[in-house]
Amino acid sequence: MQVLLLLAAVGFCWAQYSPNTLSGRTSIVHLFEWRWADIALECERYLAPNGFGGVQVSPPNENIVITNPSRPWWERYQPVSYKLCTRSGNENEFRDMVTRCNNVGVHIYVDAVVNHMCGAAGGSGTHSTCGSYFNAGNRDFPAVPYSGWDFNDGKCRTGSGEIENYGDMYQWHLKTSFFFITLVRDCRLVSLLDLALEKDYVRSKVAEYMNYLIDIGVAGFRIDAAKHMWPGDIRAFLDKLKNLNTEWFSAGTKPFIYQEVIDLGGEPIKGSDYFGNGRVTEFKYGAKLGTVIRKWNGEKMAYLKNWGEGWGFVPSDRALVFVDNHDNQRGHGAGGASILTFWDPRPYKMAVGFMLAHPYGFTRVMSSFRWPRSFVNG
Repeated sequence: MQVLLLLAAVGFCWAQYSPNTLSGRTSIVHLFEWRWADIALECERYLAPNGFGGVQVSPPNENIVITNPSRPWWERYQPVSYKLCTRSGNENEFRDMVTRCNNVGVHIYVDAVVNHMCGAAGGSGTHSTCGSYFNAGNRDFPAVPYSGWDFNDGKCRTGSGEIENYGDMYQWHLKTSFFFITLVRDCRLVSLLDLALEKDYVRSKVAEYMNYLIDIGVAGFRIDAAKHMWPGDIRAFLDKLKNLNTEWFSAGTKPFIYQEVIDLGGEPIKGSDYFGNGRVTEFKYGAKLGTVIRKWNGEKMAYLKNWGEGWGFVPSDRALVFVDNHDNQRGHGAGGASILTFWDPRPYKMAVGFMLAHPYGFTRVMSSFRWPRSFVNG
């Protein structure tokens, strides 16, 4: 009996590293800011016939509507509730997309924004994609519901309540003369209201949202801003998740989990801190590959013979890899000038081709949209 229990525990642990794609399908594509109706058609017309395993979709939950600047892409990362209505479409359109994509063997992976709600200066009213009322100043989000008790305002030990130094996970607080392991994980990321994920109520609301998506038929989740959450808090809400919908997945299948952890080296928080929860995004991959293909610093393609762990990357079975993503495509989010994007079409195609041909990690292709470079951040 003890052996059986141990095997069951090991099986549970390992399940969340598997992308749940059909046999022979080894890559997904990020259809950034695409509409649900268009993704459904893309699954049927192009992705399934060409062997793609799945789609990472933009956050499907209700977000704040920002008008200055006018409707930027990053408003999608400022939740107001977990209702399923955004400019990508409503809940019925989301359900239709998931069903149609699953029916042709292309699975859906949701970008889950669960570290925070909208910005502290978001105001109050119904300027949200479903029209739900909220009051950022009072930390009042009745459509969830969350209240002021559900945020880390009293836990962060910086004077501003913001993350002030990413390189210092141990914040020295002069008034109490004590080290607080709070900075990156308990303070606000760019003023976004930081959820108190050590509370079981908050964990349960997050799991309730994710389970609702699992019931619809999604195959897994990208955990946004995982670096800004304690690994144990993530583990706690992941432990509350259901198995995947048996209409499209085998009984007992766990959701695929990959966590956004920017680890380029030199910081106290490491990608390996999060291995117990699932895979992590290996940001060094795109940064290093861009340097090689651009032939910067004397790098050559010949040096790629030990590509992967030999270059200081996380183990292959813990890595989600990509050439660029929606952040560093716009010049921020890690990687710097070496990142290749569609603005450099020939070397970009070389990098994507190499990634898809090389066995290291689980691969994700980027499909965004073109914008005038004079328009800041796309």
